[in-house]
Amino acid sequence: MATLGFGSVGQAQLLKTGLRAVGISVLLLGLYYVLPEPHRHHQSVALRLAVAFAIFAAALIYEVQAIMRSPHPMLRATVAMATVIPLFLILFAWIYLTMSTSNPAFFGHPLDRTSSLYFTVTVFSTVGFGDITPKTDVARLVTTVQMMTDLIVVGVVVRLIFGAARGSAQQALVSE
Repeated sequence: MATLGFGSVGQAQLLKTGLRAVGISVLLLGLYYVLPEPHRHHQSVALRLAVAFAIFAAALIYEVQAIMRSPHPMLRATVAMATVIPLFLILFAWIYLTMSTSNPAFFGHPLDRTSSLYFTVTVFSTVGFGDITPKTDVARLVTTVQMMTDLIVVGVVVRLIFGAARGSAQQALVSE
């Protein structure tokens, strides 16, 4: 009998899922650090945001569909969370990095990959230490967009992922 999408999951399956989740997060972080940084000073911030949101939406759709097809939807939801949350953070870090590279005046000091990621995570966690601050209206607007989408990610995306897992698990129970 399946319970909450875990079914007859053994320790090996749990370990495999945990390793997969960690592996995906590490892979995304690794890609962030090794992919060449584009120097497109002419590219608009709005275009960067649109591309980032399109990538995030595509990943989210794929992950929700994967949950619904999975024999262990709750385990698959764990992998989905380990994919979409780091992807979201990395996309914003990439935006801040390219903004700072194209115009160092956007922030209090030029950002490198690590400081861009650090700033993104402090905004996401609402800590905001104040050591890195947006200095222009464009940078403040992008940071505000991140703050608003952080709320959506925490409130809606997490619920969507685990709702899909719960629904898929309940559907499996009904069909047994």
